Amino acid sequence: QLQLVESGGSLVQPGGSLRLSCVLSGSTSGYYALGWFRQAPGKEREGISCISISSNWPNYDDSVRERFKISRDKDKNTVFLQMSSLEIEDTGTYYCAAAPWSSMSVPCKLTSSDFNSWGQGTQVTVSS
Repeated sequence: QLQLVESGGSLVQPGGSLRLSCVLSGSTSGYYALGWFRQAPGKEREGISCISISSNWPNYDDSVRERFKISRDKDKNTVFLQMSSLEIEDTGTYYCAAAPWSSMSVPCKLTSSDFNSWGQGTQVTVSS
């Protein structure tokens, strides 16, 4: 079973930057994509970005496409989310997740039900 542990969440001012990390423990052979999701208070979890494990092909929600970048360090078994030009609306708990091959899509989809392994989340608060 793949385990995912997020870190890097913090309080940041609007316009600031932050990099989230997700360390993976265990084999990723049963998964085709890794993704980042966020959940704001009182709102449903939404997909932010995902990346194909084999091709590193990314996908982004339109709300973050010009501001966030997902990347992966295969040797360190870590996936990153570099966030810039942060807005108050980016506040929430950010989750890292993995999608199994049974959910494969090209590009990967930002559908939470396609992902079956989840981390515990890291809190990002954007406030002045």
